[in-house]
Amino acid sequence: MKYGKFAAVYDGLMEDIPYDKYVEWVASNVSSGTLLDVACGTGTLSQLFAEMGYDVTASDLSEDMLTVANQRFQEANQAIPVLQLSMDNLEGLTGFDIVTIAIDSLNYLQSEEQVQQTFKEVYDALNPGGHFFFDVHSVFKIDTVYMNSPFVYDAEEIAYIWHTEPGEASHSVIHDMTFFVQQNDLFERFEETHEQRTFPIETYKKWLEAAGFTVESVTADFSSQSPDDESERVFFYAKK
Repeated sequence: MKYGKFAAVYDGLMEDIPYDKYVEWVASNVSSGTLLDVACGTGTLSQLFAEMGYDVTASDLSEDMLTVANQRFQEANQAIPVLQLSMDNLEGLTGFDIVTIAIDSLNYLQSEEQVQQTFKEVYDALNPGGHFFFDVHSVFKIDTVYMNSPFVYDAEEIAYIWHTEPGEASHSVIHDMTFFVQQNDLFERFEETHEQRTFPIETYKKWLEAAGFTVESVTADFSSQSPDDESERVFFYAKK
């Protein structure tokens, strides 16, 4: 998945994500250790984990995202290693106490095999007793909420028009986004197409258990509540 120019505007579009709650969720279960932030994007969450005292390594497939992340870490004087890796091929990484795949990054994998392989890769990367945290879009969000497009965002320096349509696979969506980004006195237009897919909660649990994990909790929407039929984001915590 290449994000292209999207990496440069990503942070502005993610301002409503409560990253602090994500850190609190992880910290409430494990307060320290070596942490691999898979699909780290522009590094916001990696930076927060490092500030909390975790020994962080950040990885992402997108070179553009990693460029922004590395600049973020340098400006904050944080020595966070940055690795360009696909989440379903962590290339033999081991020795981590914690692995995170945050902010629906797992939904960018398009096949059942990729998700199952990712769980295996994470399991192998973790120390015995290690902790795995991730979240995904719910089936309800993919099948219902996202079908209410177009969505429009209009800020001072960034605007977009976001159309969605069902993907070919079940519980999948194609996002077609047109961005307008201010460059001096003019606005530059560019387009991005992203595809996401999710699976039912019980399917994720089955795949986690098949990889060797014990599922510790399944919650919804940045809360401690169990998911219901209209939950939009589902959080999984599993242990090796």
